[in-house]
Amino acid sequence: MITVGFAMCGSFCTLSKAIEQMEGLSGQYEILPIMSRNTYETDTRFGTAKSFIEKAQAISGRPVVHTIPQAEPIGPKGLVDVLAVCPCTGNTLSKLALGITDTPVTMAVKSALRIGLPVVLCLASNDALGASGQNAARLLNTKNVYFVPMGQDDPVKKPFSLVADFSLLGQTIESALKGRQLQPVFR
Repeated sequence: MITVGFAMCGSFCTLSKAIEQMEGLSGQYEILPIMSRNTYETDTRFGTAKSFIEKAQAISGRPVVHTIPQAEPIGPKGLVDVLAVCPCTGNTLSKLALGITDTPVTMAVKSALRIGLPVVLCLASNDALGASGQNAARLLNTKNVYFVPMGQDDPVKKPFSLVADFSLLGQTIESALKGRQLQPVFR
């Protein structure tokens, strides 16, 4: 069975959507849950870190990868077939574009890309059309990086925000496994 590395970053308002997608994918794929330190350690008005960890572990039947040393062997040891970052924050997006590997999620992505595995980014960022825009553009042109189709969630109140259509994560993973970007990237 195909294994999806499911990496979650601190877009706290979309973590529930991410968990729903993880649950939906679990019937079709094995899941290896990965969390950034912020997601693994931070309680917010959207839920406690402990509750998200428990849900991810219950869905996957595996402990959450939450340290850089745990994430480093993901690619070389063939622990996943594809890596999805869901949600992917503007901060993580920018770090990936610039080759910064200082979190479990960025290390997991580096580990996957260094052996040519597909990486699917499910963006949720309030500055994707602002400060992070140039980094999104850089990654759009990066081999083995695929984006879940996205659009503005509130163009009036949040004119620089882009959020992926989380319901298309599974289709994007399927396309990425075939080496194709699900179209359109922007909707």
